[in-house]
Amino acid sequence: MVLEDLLDAFASNAPVPGGGSASALAGALGASLLVMVAGLPKTRTGAPEEAADLAEASARLRPLRDTLLSLVEEDSRAYTAVLDARRLPKNSEAEQQARYDAIDAAMQEAIRVPMDTMRGCQQALRGAIVVAESGNPNAATDTGAAVHLLMAGVRGAGMNVDVNVKSVSDAGFAERVTAERNALAQDADADARRVLDHLGIGPA
Repeated sequence: MVLEDLLDAFASNAPVPGGGSASALAGALGASLLVMVAGLPKTRTGAPEEAADLAEASARLRPLRDTLLSLVEEDSRAYTAVLDARRLPKNSEAEQQARYDAIDAAMQEAIRVPMDTMRGCQQALRGAIVVAESGNPNAATDTGAAVHLLMAGVRGAGMNVDVNVKSVSDAGFAERVTAERNALAQDADADARRVLDHLGIGPA
């Protein structure tokens, strides 16, 4: 989509795209800004090792950006699958069981996608540390904006995980997801604070 069409899609009263897709998009934008700063010809001090570190960071950030962008559509598909499962017939015991199983499977997929968004954003925030420490200081606000966008992705996706995990029947799965979700949020927050403290431009 062109940007205006994408914004119109988010603004419509259709069920998708929604907050999960917006979270992935925020992450993709944040990762893109980091790639931009990493690719600037001027580094913090001009040292060759800074350029090498930034090139390595950029090489890691680009596939994360692509993954996060793909998750914009994946989140919409996952939520649509949940809606489709809920519309299945439930007139007999067999239909009720089939519907229950379909909803449960769809909910697990609707958890996987925002978890992938959280993972991608957290990994990009790890790359932001390198960009902040070695990148052009004149682009500090670009790096800072990237951090805030990535944290929006982490927090928005985390909320979707929190809501959806309550609906799955597998208690062990729910426990594992919740533990990883909390760890990702904590790691992302720590990395964001480290970057913003280094840049001196405010809290995450």
